[in-house]
Amino acid sequence: MPKPSSTSRSAEPPHPIAAVPTLQARKQQLVRDAIWDAAVDLFTQKGFDETTVDDIAQAAGTSRRSFFRYFESKSDLLAQPLVSYASSLANAIDSCPPSYSLSEVFRHTVLKVARHSAAQPRARQIMEIVAKYPAAREAQVARIAEVQDRVAEAFSRRCSKDSRGEVTAHLLAGLTLSILRVTFHAWFDRGLQDISIPAEEAFATLRHLVCDDRAQDRRSDTKQAPGERKQRRTEPAPSRSRNKV
Repeated sequence: MPKPSSTSRSAEPPHPIAAVPTLQARKQQLVRDAIWDAAVDLFTQKGFDETTVDDIAQAAGTSRRSFFRYFESKSDLLAQPLVSYASSLANAIDSCPPSYSLSEVFRHTVLKVARHSAAQPRARQIMEIVAKYPAAREAQVARIAEVQDRVAEAFSRRCSKDSRGEVTAHLLAGLTLSILRVTFHAWFDRGLQDISIPAEEAFATLRHLVCDDRAQDRRSDTKQAPGERKQRRTEPAPSRSRNKV
């Protein structure tokens, strides 16, 4: 969503009031949540590949027709969290103060979204399903490009409006998703409670990869320079007479 102009901003309330969902919208959300919860439980107990749409509808206390009113397939159902994931990432980027540098926005976004996602009650359950069933993993991977484009759009709103800014936005989007993926896997595999721990480790590793080679080059130049200067001083100057033909 584009930022409001300075003239319209003064007329807006400091804390916009969110629209209250209608009764129909609340009922629809309840049905959607019931289908989602039933599906995740069945994927865990019975298996993603073995669970059918009919199984999910029955467990949710609804009909097959109702299932398809909310989801295209069980793969679409499992990929739905990525839609919320993309929104969380974009909102985290947009909510950063204008004074933040791009690196600060990057760090803030990763930590905020990692903590929010890890706090979801079914986070580990979903990761177990995705890790165990290739079809479930493919269902989520199929939406990653969509998420990355959304994140790149959010970063582009903070970058310069030229080709270099677009490259920066897409690079930051890719780094954000990569750091989060590494963070989630480490948090899940090691059974950690605080997801900030693997996130900080990922940041440190990235700094090491980006900065260590440059520092190593500087150290090498410092060590080699005196020897090179000494070698140049001790080398005899070429005799001009030898160059005569």
